[in-house]
Amino acid sequence: MDYTINRLIVAADFDAVDARTRAELTDKGFGILTEIDVKATMKKKLDVDMPAYRILGACNPKMAMEAIGMEPRVGAMLPCNVILREVEGGVEVSAIDPVASMQAINNPALHAVAGQVRDLLAKVVAAI
Repeated sequence: MDYTINRLIVAADFDAVDARTRAELTDKGFGILTEIDVKATMKKKLDVDMPAYRILGACNPKMAMEAIGMEPRVGAMLPCNVILREVEGGVEVSAIDPVASMQAINNPALHAVAGQVRDLLAKVVAAI
């Protein structure tokens, strides 16, 4: 079973895909809480060169508040990570499936909210 929502944007510029991803996340009500430039971090910490790789920690505040209200410990699973990585032929965009990540919590109402977030993230990835 695949626990991510994936899309390959063929022959794309990494920074252009990054900008489109951020715009689509904003359009669907998400904000970027965290950002990790994995390529820069690996170069700095290990002196290793790698293709562009960025992790965006995205959060929809309304849905996050709803989820926290149902299950206060759900914050350990927030924010939703969206990964941009340079691959042969283009840029791959992947988002974690929140339904899969919430399986550890036995709360059907929470799973319903996670399903709504998954649907929004799928729309984001499809629109890039």
